[in-house]
Amino acid sequence: MARAGLTADRVVAAAADLADEVGFENVSLSALARGFGVKDASLYSHVRNLQDLRTRVAFLAGGELIDRIAVAVADRTGRKALGAFADAYRAYALEHPGRYAATQIRIDQSLIADSPALRRTAEITYGMLRAYGLEEPDLTDAVRLLRSTFHGFCALESSGGFGAPRDVQRSWERTVDALHVALTHWPREGQPR
Repeated sequence: MARAGLTADRVVAAAADLADEVGFENVSLSALARGFGVKDASLYSHVRNLQDLRTRVAFLAGGELIDRIAVAVADRTGRKALGAFADAYRAYALEHPGRYAATQIRIDQSLIADSPALRRTAEITYGMLRAYGLEEPDLTDAVRLLRSTFHGFCALESSGGFGAPRDVQRSWERTVDALHVALTHWPREGQPR
């Protein structure tokens, strides 16, 4: 579709922008085609279907997110790295709600292995956590703790779920402090409880 200047990258970028505007769950091939001024069928030479489009948006957003995190954590360790990681994560989630939602979808495992962005995410996240002296299986458990804490906080914040008068930024800082304490005193696998 030369007249519209469509490429797969341009279609995915437009879908990511649309996700930020209307919500990831509301992105459709029809809405995207309307935005380009073409028929839905014109998009199928660039993406296979809606699931393919959503997966590509997830990879795009995941790459953007880890790029931001990588810059933030460079040359930092311990609490400073954790805080920089957390702040970059939160800023991205709040600035790009649709893209961020895309990073939360379940992706076919066969596609994950071929994703440089997801490999980089694992390297940076696990590298930061190794500075706390963690090894497997504790690393995986710590990643899950961070992801669920960051995601839960961001989801509640973006939906207006924090109604108490306490400053949200201060609560965020205390949450990161608590995570640092938990990681520093992580109960090792196999230790008695």
